[in-house]
Amino acid sequence: MALTANRVEIRPTNLTSHKFMSESEGRTKHLYAKREKIHPREIDGIFERLRSISMFVLLGVYYFTPWIPWHGRQAILFDLPARKFFLFGITLWPQDFFYLSWLLIMAALLLFLATSVAGRVWCGYACPQTVWIRAFVQLERLAEGNFSRRKKLDRPGWNSNKLVRKTMLQVLWILFSFWTGFTFLGYFTPIQDLGVRLIAFDLGGWETFWICFYSIAVYGNAGFLREQVCTYMCPYARFQSAMFDDNSLIISYDPARGEPRGSRPRGKSPAEAGLGDCIDCSICVQVCPTGIDIRQGLQYECIACAACVDACDSVMKRMGYPKGLVRYTTQNALEGEKSKIFRVRTFLYSTLLAGLFMFFIYSLATREPLHLDVIRDRNALYRELPGDRVENVYTLKILNKSDVSHVMIFSASGLPDIRVETDPINPTLEGGQIRSIAARVSASRSGLAAGGHDIVLSIQAQDDVQLRTEGEARFMAPPPR
Repeated sequence: MALTANRVEIRPTNLTSHKFMSESEGRTKHLYAKREKIHPREIDGIFERLRSISMFVLLGVYYFTPWIPWHGRQAILFDLPARKFFLFGITLWPQDFFYLSWLLIMAALLLFLATSVAGRVWCGYACPQTVWIRAFVQLERLAEGNFSRRKKLDRPGWNSNKLVRKTMLQVLWILFSFWTGFTFLGYFTPIQDLGVRLIAFDLGGWETFWICFYSIAVYGNAGFLREQVCTYMCPYARFQSAMFDDNSLIISYDPARGEPRGSRPRGKSPAEAGLGDCIDCSICVQVCPTGIDIRQGLQYECIACAACVDACDSVMKRMGYPKGLVRYTTQNALEGEKSKIFRVRTFLYSTLLAGLFMFFIYSLATREPLHLDVIRDRNALYRELPGDRVENVYTLKILNKSDVSHVMIFSASGLPDIRVETDPINPTLEGGQIRSIAARVSASRSGLAAGGHDIVLSIQAQDDVQLRTEGEARFMAPPPR
């Protein structure tokens, strides 16, 4: 530290201080640095093939499922105006909304289980963002060529070749995004009718809005933002560490085997070169879709796609070294300890998931196709009828959850000589129909205590005795004369 007349000047006193200031300055500059577009290098390997299969299967399911017919209608259709949700042979209603919550809870538990066992396998193989990025990259390769040609095209300056290829790429991206948005809306509006009206330029305002909105979202996320969604926007990358432990599978570089790094002629053993197995070729960085260096350790940007594993294995094979310098492993395995797949957290996740799944299937299989709500008439507690009888009036709201129409028969129990009259008598309930029926329930006054009494109103399909449901109600009686 040097003192002057007007100031105190602090100078670094050792190399460590210089290094700290340099690293801090570098990190600060990195925060404001312009993003460099990542062009992943093409690679072949078992994990790359698995990711390609996953992409084609998932995109195939997404794009072609709305076109599957099922008994004269679309197999999967979320008909919001009619408040019907068709899943092949199952019709769900707003009253069945808890099934959606149930599915979301099971999906979350499955994600937690997969993460605790296999790390970010969801991100690398099945996340919609990852899948659509791969699709956009495939279109980019089709229009612009391999990664070296794409990097060359991104250099400053324009020529006819660059103009043609960049235009072709944008056309492919826009068409693919539009098809994606059209398919998305096809899950909420019958897609065949939607296609006919699209060709005739007869789409409604909201339909046009949602197609454009989803198309722009896919184009922006998968074509423009790409890995920035995974790095900066996805919350899963932030809280995944809470589900990791030393037994979770991660993609890791083995420093004990790879260090020190250095290039050497092919065929020369690491011992002869006085180096580790890593030849410092940086191919593992070139193939990474998020642009990280796996040799720096586990990073939250890593989506566990295993592209670096395939790349490193191919280099090790050419060099004549054993594969696995970069591999799926666990922290315990890297430290020479035994890894455990079955442990407390995986047992709890598996048990909860299995229990929820079994109850979900049971609930869906035993779901009542009829639903009844009984609403008392609040205008009058009771009516006294000739013949020493008392009458209460109710509104019965009936939902036929099946796709078949039924004639309904009504009955009541809980009081002596109880009778039910409806208007109309034995109404027909169409498939998927919600209908309100006025019901007059009467009972003999003799021996009936004043006040409220619990009764049960039942409905049953005339053509199917097994198709029935019931609802509880309160029957009011006057004081004795």
